[in-house]
Amino acid sequence: MNVRAIKTDADYRATLREIEQLFDAAPGTPEGDRLQVLTTLVEAYEDEKFDIPLPDPIEAIKYHMKSRGLSERDLEKHLGSSEAVRQVLARKRELSIEMIRRLHAGLGISAEVLIQPYSTKSPA
Repeated sequence: MNVRAIKTDADYRATLREIEQLFDAAPGTPEGDRLQVLTTLVEAYEDEKFDIPLPDPIEAIKYHMKSRGLSERDLEKHLGSSEAVRQVLARKRELSIEMIRRLHAGLGISAEVLIQPYSTKSPA
């Protein structure tokens, strides 16, 4: 398996093209192993070269809800009451550390995303 480090943008684009060709490779095969190695190299290159900001915590929760078909009621066990859910999603109440822990443990939302500061609205 002849693999080289990704050092330039041209190397990066070539590696992405190769990954695309290997995308359906079966795990445990030489092609599957190559795909795994190339994917790891691309991730390392992207981490080094591209500054991708973390998403807003409330938008991340809303995206998670939408992508998994969850309702506000599904969040109650993580955020407390239905009122707490409404306030958090409306940005009228900040997430507490305990809420962040429960969202991370129960729904798998990244604690790193949830712990970030975000804008809130003052209660009416």
